[in-house]
Amino acid sequence: MPGGRSDDDRERARLDRDARRRGERPSSTRTRPGTDPRVQRALERRHLRSQRPEGEARAAGAERRAAGPKARAPRANFRLRRLFLLGFALILLAAAWFLVSLYQPFAGDPGARKTVTLKPGGIGDLASALEDEGIISSSFFFQLRATIEGKRGDLKPGTYTLREDLSYSDAIAALEKGPPANTIQVAIPEGRSRQEIAESLSGLKGDYERATRRSGKLNPRRYGARRAKDLEGFLWPSTYEMKRGQSVKLLVDTQLAEFQKNFSTVSMSAARSKNLTPYEVLTIASLVERETAVPRERKLIASVIYNRLAQNQTLGIDATVRFFTGNWDKPLTQSELQTPNPYNTRINHGLPPGPIGSPGLASIRAAAKPADSDYLFYVANPCKPGTHTFHRTLAEFNAAAARYNAAREAAGGKAPKGC
Repeated sequence: MPGGRSDDDRERARLDRDARRRGERPSSTRTRPGTDPRVQRALERRHLRSQRPEGEARAAGAERRAAGPKARAPRANFRLRRLFLLGFALILLAAAWFLVSLYQPFAGDPGARKTVTLKPGGIGDLASALEDEGIISSSFFFQLRATIEGKRGDLKPGTYTLREDLSYSDAIAALEKGPPANTIQVAIPEGRSRQEIAESLSGLKGDYERATRRSGKLNPRRYGARRAKDLEGFLWPSTYEMKRGQSVKLLVDTQLAEFQKNFSTVSMSAARSKNLTPYEVLTIASLVERETAVPRERKLIASVIYNRLAQNQTLGIDATVRFFTGNWDKPLTQSELQTPNPYNTRINHGLPPGPIGSPGLASIRAAAKPADSDYLFYVANPCKPGTHTFHRTLAEFNAAAARYNAAREAAGGKAPKGC
């Protein structure tokens, strides 16, 4: 067009504007007019489009627009299928784990035999006790199996001899059957003396006190007991399942074996540093067992015994008087407290000749390693029955004893039940 710009000029101007936007030098400053290859290529593309029929161009554009989503569809569908398959596989794995855990098709052989006592209660209590004892691996799956088999209400408490790592089906069958017939449970509490145990036994044959004088199963001398006259202290307290009419010797043999197994787990290093033998530790433990039933007090009472021994003071533990008099229930009389006897720690210095009963593991551990304290006294706490207050001086002890005696007098001469 006369006086106007050619297509070449317009295209070059457009390219120059684009170059300036991108921060580049315009093509007109780099090359001579008409020689810029980009201009030539743009003009050729425009020329080709102008030669194409208008209907054909529209059809081609429509075809591209229609083909775009279809071309992407296979890739999107593949991703969806892969996610679906992955989720399905995870569900299958979870279901497989659940079924294997529930029915235990690959369960191995059960472990060692173990005597467990299941107290009366719901199936949850029974299952938890079995899991705690290592008889079953999961109380949850045990309860679920019992529910599926319709035996939740058929499981019986009692004392059983079962194997560790038992399958759920075998455990359910054993509890459904109930404790073995013609068996008795011999319960021996911690701290009881030979005489007390003998008086409580029934259903067994033989003389328990005679059977516990000596045994080939245990030699007290190995524990430093040079003058031990019997097996007092070595008769492990627990609940034992026995057949009715069995000999007491079998019970004693089992007690001695249990003692050796448990006592071997206690470190004697702290006691040895005080020149105490294992037998003397056992004797201290028997005193601790009789003096308190509160777990947190055991090490404190053991420390009082250690401290008084170090200062060559009498222990003054009345349980030793009860041991040789056999008076475990009634108040001790002054004549009993002043009775000359090697076990009377009111009038004799040092430890008694031996244990006054068979302590449990907690008291043995406390006696082997007491608390680090400078207490020399303890008195029954009138405000919290069953507990004690601990004191360093005689004046503190006398004041605490006066408070207790006043509370006892106010209770009519009986042990006070609180402040």
